[in-house]
Amino acid sequence: MYGDEATVRRILNELGDTWAVVGLSSNRQRAAYGVAAVLQRFGKRVVPVHPKAETVHGEQGYASLADIPFDVDVVDVFVNSELAGAVADEAVAKGAKGVWFQLGVVDEAAYERTRAAGLEMVMDRCPAIEIPRLPQGGPQGS
Repeated sequence: MYGDEATVRRILNELGDTWAVVGLSSNRQRAAYGVAAVLQRFGKRVVPVHPKAETVHGEQGYASLADIPFDVDVVDVFVNSELAGAVADEAVAKGAKGVWFQLGVVDEAAYERTRAAGLEMVMDRCPAIEIPRLPQGGPQGS
């Protein structure tokens, strides 16, 4: 298990509300689109990161994490496992506090590097599934 319940709660409740969603585009058929909408409903600012740099859910998109001109608290990764490790490394370089690899995204070496750099991390889980399970249905005091 990559990220216990306490880590999931810390990422969702305590690390901050600005989430960069890597792989988020305006394609409504992609899982990232729906997950981002759920995160917004629970008070997160969702920043799209995709080569197209599209505006999604009312938020300006950026081509890469490095292009975002403000701090990011959590990086939510919707790319395949082969590309995810590089994104985790970019999240560390960006100064994020946490990294979340979506369902099916697993890179054990990236997990170890990211944790060694001091970031919280969860792999192979979905925040849209986890956030409604929090007490009172979502983060409190954010």
